[in-house]
Amino acid sequence: MLQQTQVPRVIEKYKSFLKKFPTVRALAKAPLSDVLKEWSGLGYNRRAKYLHDTAKKVVGEYQGDFKKALEHPLPGVGPYTRAAVRAFAFNEPGEIIETNVRSAFIHHFFQGLPLVEDRQILSKATQAAKGQDPRTWHWALMDYGAYLKKSGVRNNSRSKHYTKQSKFVGSLRQIRGAILRELHRGPSYVKKLPFEKKNLEKALQGLTQDGLIVKEKGKWRIA
Repeated sequence: MLQQTQVPRVIEKYKSFLKKFPTVRALAKAPLSDVLKEWSGLGYNRRAKYLHDTAKKVVGEYQGDFKKALEHPLPGVGPYTRAAVRAFAFNEPGEIIETNVRSAFIHHFFQGLPLVEDRQILSKATQAAKGQDPRTWHWALMDYGAYLKKSGVRNNSRSKHYTKQSKFVGSLRQIRGAILRELHRGPSYVKKLPFEKKNLEKALQGLTQDGLIVKEKGKWRIA
């Protein structure tokens, strides 16, 4: 939920999501439509499908054993998510590189460089993490990076892996969200939505490719 989404927007959704799906098995058994409906408002709905697909895989292939599942490819789970789960869920050592962590390391170790790669940060992070309690250490790093930003430190653009988020209004993200909200009410032609035809079609195509929606008898519905 926190990928490209600010903490204040996530907190209440996180609580609500866990109430609706308290265990990985509850999430795995739920229909995708219920998962997307609970996710509504966070955006980037592909993440919800990845989470749902991962839950099904963890339960179906690994009998609910997260540690075992993390040793294998999981939908939407890259190096950062894998390391974060290991650190925060199991307190296992590793290096987590995300926005706030980048901010902290760039501020203290790479002042003179215009562009910094994650591999450079990883070298420093590995040394700094030695002897630390993994969970507490990474909580502190993330909080400290957030504190630096609030204090006026703006250095994320100096990360080679930084991408600025596009404006929401008028974006495909906005159209995709509007389509899903419409379909939560039931199958629809979605033609009445107030967007340009070409943009609406592009959003529908993307949602279809992501496995979020399907078309039946001329109407669209949640997959």
